[in-house]
Amino acid sequence: MYGSGASGVSNSILDAIGDTPMLEIEGVYCKCEFLNPSGSIKARIAKYMVEKAEEEGLLVEGDTIVEATSGNTGNALSMVAAVK
Repeated sequence: MYGSGASGVSNSILDAIGDTPMLEIEGVYCKCEFLNPSGSIKARIAKYMVEKAEEEGLLVEGDTIVEATSGNTGNALSMVAAVK
């Protein structure tokens, strides 16, 4: 189970970000980032950016996040923001 830690249960889907499996295929190690909850390889950085901005007081509940993107970053940020 992704993001389960020792208890086997997560309190937030954000806990599953980065807890993706690694495969070894013919001597090449592959981290399956596409298995992040948002399906985005940018989920780790999106979570980090939002949490860092919150810690520094730059982002508070009710604020709007604007990101110029047409892909993975926007997908990941929208999921993180929706949960937060």
